[in-house]
Amino acid sequence: MKKYQLKNIDCASCAAKIENELKKLKDVKFVSVDFATSTLHIETDNIDKIKIKIKEIEPEVEVILPSSVEPFAKTSFTINELAENKFTIIKIVLVIAILIFGMAYENLIHNTQFKWAEYLVFITAYLISGWKVILKAAKNIFKGKIFDENFLMTIATIGAFALDEMAEGVAVMLFYVVGELFQDIAVNRSRKSIKALLEIKPDYANLKTNGETKKVSPESVKVGEHIIVKTGEKIPLDGEIIEGNSFVETSALTGESVPRKVREKDIVLAGMINQSGLLTIKVTKLFNESSISKILELVENATSKKAQTEKFITTFAKYYTPVVVFGALLLAVIPPLFFAGQTFTDWIYRALVVLVISCPCALVISIPLGYFGGIGGASKKGILVKGSNFLDALTKVKTVVFDKTGTLTKGEFKVSEITTVNGFSKETILEYAAYSEAHSNHPIAKSIMEAYGKGLDNTRIKNVEEISGHGIRAVVDDKEILIGNDKLLHKENIEHDVCNVEGTVVHVVVNKKYAGHIIISDRIKDDAIETVSSLKQKGIKTVMLTGDNKSTAEVYAKKLGIKEYYYELLPENKVEHIEKLIEQSNKGDNVAFVGDGINDAPVIARADVGIAMGALGSDAAVETADVVLMTDSPMQVVHSIEIAKRTRMIVWQNIGFAMGVKLFFIILGVFGIATMWEAVFGDMGVAIIAILNAMRVMKA
Repeated sequence: MKKYQLKNIDCASCAAKIENELKKLKDVKFVSVDFATSTLHIETDNIDKIKIKIKEIEPEVEVILPSSVEPFAKTSFTINELAENKFTIIKIVLVIAILIFGMAYENLIHNTQFKWAEYLVFITAYLISGWKVILKAAKNIFKGKIFDENFLMTIATIGAFALDEMAEGVAVMLFYVVGELFQDIAVNRSRKSIKALLEIKPDYANLKTNGETKKVSPESVKVGEHIIVKTGEKIPLDGEIIEGNSFVETSALTGESVPRKVREKDIVLAGMINQSGLLTIKVTKLFNESSISKILELVENATSKKAQTEKFITTFAKYYTPVVVFGALLLAVIPPLFFAGQTFTDWIYRALVVLVISCPCALVISIPLGYFGGIGGASKKGILVKGSNFLDALTKVKTVVFDKTGTLTKGEFKVSEITTVNGFSKETILEYAAYSEAHSNHPIAKSIMEAYGKGLDNTRIKNVEEISGHGIRAVVDDKEILIGNDKLLHKENIEHDVCNVEGTVVHVVVNKKYAGHIIISDRIKDDAIETVSSLKQKGIKTVMLTGDNKSTAEVYAKKLGIKEYYYELLPENKVEHIEKLIEQSNKGDNVAFVGDGINDAPVIARADVGIAMGALGSDAAVETADVVLMTDSPMQVVHSIEIAKRTRMIVWQNIGFAMGVKLFFIILGVFGIATMWEAVFGDMGVAIIAILNAMRVMKA
């Protein structure tokens, strides 16, 4: 799937129209047009045909190739656009002045001899404010695409002129233009919020070659090369610090305002800002493979995955407008024909009022804008949601399943106790354990190596074999060493007097003789207990899955306040448990899984909502998860659900408000109580309020 920029797309219904027409083409496998970001996401082998089709649908819209345009947010604010807004404001002020003059002239001078002057004043105001709308309606009619808001506004206002309600006709068109201006401002603000996030992309890298540094594009730097990052500069690529120490600001990536201390051998990521000191960094990933590149792509593509509500409103507007037009036509014709004393003039006026009120602008723009704002607001807090469909999915989460290590606990393992039996010393079993784990990158293995604290002589290691789900078999100093869990002891028929040990335990066996065990402790994250408590208060069940033994799982579950937990699980076992929980859930309820994104990819993919936490830099997490939490804080799970619910609430507020007010004024219009002035509020007034309400989501 590829992404293209759509230039000069100026209304939400135009975007919906383009998307609907492109879906009908055989060459198109997938298409999504997003008005809020002016982007086209499409999967096709014939983009030239697509460009021609778009020109047929909307002649002003241009499809710009990705290679010829910067990321969408940077093209959203131009001098031309600013000038256009200024022109619109001047136009509005001018029309208001002419309208006031025309109304004063109409009320003060009743001489029919000068009626032509009155028409001249109002027609001038009408054409200044509405010529674009009239022109677009005319073009669409010639193309056979009649039913849109331009057609509704044109018919209603021309009808008002025909009925000698010229001031009201001008007012309707004027307020339509005002509404369009508010819409542009709202959309541009939404784009600006995403632009702020996208500006974390670094502009250059200081490449160090032969003792000299030169500024180059981050895309040109290769893995293994060294770059220099000065104080105040953005780190341009992922890498390892080989010289220097500093504090780095990560707020643009994680939403956290507290600077992070970094030193030699620490990994730093593109987009972080060096606050103090000079850093020399060895590049570990190409720019296109870096965390920042994946995040930028994720954010830009997020709006292509639409929520069911968005899809419904687009479809609804497609059928709603023709129904309104034919309904208004019947309203204008039937009562005068079938009821005595009723005039065509009166009922045509009522029909025109209904046409103005019924314009679907408020829904068509405010709902996508609401979801777009929700995604933007979440990203500011370090929560990346891959689409508005996943925002909706988060609102239905009734069960949150947590992986334990690295998710609820810090994953910072340390040897806390060594117990020996059968004449073995603590130093001996720690040494054998360290040599057996020499080639492992597992956190437990690293904690054993750290506790051993000595260099390793690899010639002493003859063989290492991993026993899946149990432990390791190694030959060290010609002795067979077994290290692992209690299941390993039973599998190998090793006599031992202890099975259930509190904490993470590594049993050590030397030549089939039990030598003792090493207890490794892990700390619960600071806000893990608060997270579980908050989810319970929201009526959400929490479950913990872990590969630890029963006693360890029991201890952590009790501390965390989690009643349901499962232990001694391999990755495939976690998938089985998720599937069971999904089966047990009520229809419409979702199960979310939260993992650290390193080894939980299968279960993250299987859950209704997969959440990768603290996954900045984890390729598997960014690619697999539906929601990526940039920090290690479990409370981000709560925040993501709150943002999703707030977004959905505001979207449904807009739907309820717009439909309710329009229905109310339609009834008033049918009974002849509402005039064109009330119709203006029922249409653009409602649209402006709905748009302003949608903008609140960005402050979530």
